Amino acid sequence: MTTTVLVSVAASVLVSLLVVALVVLLVRRKPARPQAPNGRADELERVLADLNSRMDAMSREVTEALARTQEESRRTRVLGELGGTIDLDEVLSRTVDAAASLRGVDAAMVKLVGSSEEPTAANGITPDEIEEYAVGEVPAGRRIRSLHLDYGAEAAAAENHGRPILAGLAVPIHGELETVGLLSVFSRTSRQALEPDVVAEVEALAQRAGPAIENARRFREARHQADLDALTGLHNRRYFHETLARETARAQRYNRRLALIVLDLDDFKAINDRIGHLAGDTVLAEVADRVRDVVRQADVACRVGGDELAVILPESTLADAEQLYRRIQTAVSSRPISHAGRLLLSGGIAELRTQDDPFALFQRADEALYRAKQAGKGRVASETAGIGATPLPHESQSTAFGRDYGVSS
Repeated sequence: MTTTVLVSVAASVLVSLLVVALVVLLVRRKPARPQAPNGRADELERVLADLNSRMDAMSREVTEALARTQEESRRTRVLGELGGTIDLDEVLSRTVDAAASLRGVDAAMVKLVGSSEEPTAANGITPDEIEEYAVGEVPAGRRIRSLHLDYGAEAAAAENHGRPILAGLAVPIHGELETVGLLSVFSRTSRQALEPDVVAEVEALAQRAGPAIENARRFREARHQADLDALTGLHNRRYFHETLARETARAQRYNRRLALIVLDLDDFKAINDRIGHLAGDTVLAEVADRVRDVVRQADVACRVGGDELAVILPESTLADAEQLYRRIQTAVSSRPISHAGRLLLSGGIAELRTQDDPFALFQRADEALYRAKQAGKGRVASETAGIGATPLPHESQSTAFGRDYGVSS
């Protein structure tokens, strides 16, 4: 509001000066009958020069005021938007973009503290520089406002043909009870500390980012917990069908491979009858731990019901799925499981075909599992049709699949 009033006043003064200058020019251009003495002409020239100088100065002030107003408006909008999303990556991206736009700042980075898997967001800085210049953590026991960073000596000694980072500022991002991360900004042009008003803006940005990051983290954790089976810690049935539908669509769109394994713990009903359901739950949880230990990072291991598990294998073939089944079988059966001894798993595997839908792929793997269990314990079976064959239509089953699990067929 104050800036807007200032701009209005400055504009009014500028208009007044323009009117005065115009009058003076008109007076000068009007032929005077008597010739003005040289002294008066010189005085008029000085007045006109002074007016021109003031007009130029006022014009610069108005331009700068307008630029400051636009920048403040943009930054206020960015600060307001930080709390308008609960996506953690989006919060971090908006924070570093706002920091990188500040005067004298050439790069910015947000590094969260805690797990090594926490995301790091950056703007104007390379991955190698992130590794080299990232501030690890705030000194313990101190709640500091900011740290000035001087990299001038390192930059002079480094064999860097680009624009090395010379200085920086690290500002802790505080949550309600603890420090959640660090907002760092860097300069490639000067070793001098940032101007006080810029430092204040970085600190204000970090202060606003703290609650937004905490909210986004809570949402991410809640979403993650909602996708997990409480007993086994594997992804649950709902997440399995959502992911299978998503991976099927992606594989069909980009002509990629996709395989599926459906697993069943042999004689689990007899185990429950012998040791009780509570001990049986412990057995199932230990089996899930062993499965999780051997699947690849890209694979999605899920509990789809009772003692039935499934693993989605993106970018994989029937041979890849069979190899993973062997690893899982070895992990489960190689040593006894408490209360139950040595156990075996039966498996059915299938690979995505042309024009498959998620239900068709799941049905073929489930039918293969049934054949494996009919053949005996600890066996694996694959679909009988050749790779790439067009499956029979399953319109009614696909509709049921979408209705039951919220997945569009």
